[in-house]
Amino acid sequence: MRATVLVDNVSCPGIEGEWGLSIYIEYGDMTILLDTGGSDLFLENADKLGLDIGRVDIGVLSHAHYDHSIGMKPFFENNKTASFYMQEGTKENCYKRVKLRRRYIGLPRDILTEYSDRIRYVKGDMMLMPGAYIISHKMPDRQKIGKREKMFVRENGKWKYDSFDHEQSLVFDTDKGLVIFNSCSHAGAAAIITEVGEAFPDKKVYGIIGGFHLYNKTDEEVRTLAAKIRETGIEFACTGHCTGDRAYDILEKELGSIICRLHVNKTMEF
Repeated sequence: MRATVLVDNVSCPGIEGEWGLSIYIEYGDMTILLDTGGSDLFLENADKLGLDIGRVDIGVLSHAHYDHSIGMKPFFENNKTASFYMQEGTKENCYKRVKLRRRYIGLPRDILTEYSDRIRYVKGDMMLMPGAYIISHKMPDRQKIGKREKMFVRENGKWKYDSFDHEQSLVFDTDKGLVIFNSCSHAGAAAIITEVGEAFPDKKVYGIIGGFHLYNKTDEEVRTLAAKIRETGIEFACTGHCTGDRAYDILEKELGSIICRLHVNKTMEF
């Protein structure tokens, strides 16, 4: 498996980044695009890196927020065949309270209807192909996370704290063990590692890649997460995007050689 970061907050010489995430994954004979970032920048960066979005076989949406989905329409316009997989709970209804207002932070409006023929909804877990899986959240009381993050969904005219039913992990079986991609890990990186381990009790979880949503957490909360990640026994973690610089520095001190940093044009092979 080979994964190339098309979009992350951290740019590299000659290739720009943005607040968002998009990763181009080659697995066996298949190509998967995880998320499309916060604009059409993923297309420009893919072109600079010699990667053809038109040959992507499958798209996967990690969760229903704008910084992972704004590029969906440009993707569909540049790729005429790939289906895009998302959790059944995915809707255009995600908001965040900013000061006294709830601000929309969700999918591009009408994307689910405009491209309904290309979208595939996943109920729970599924196998995308031999060795590649989508795993849904199963830990209880996830509404507490929505409350902590001041994130809401609007359903049937009512506001509810987001339980992140629209978030999912993309998991690959590799020679080193299972590798998890979860772009923002709202449910908690350590909890996600645990739930993937429980979904595959006979397999080793080798590592996790993605944002850990720590930019707004205290130093102590970051250290607590680092300890929990260490307890899972994983050997590799690569994080960026919503993790934030301060939190990453703490994680690096706590986890040492286990952890590395995401950036545009970073390539990982397993």
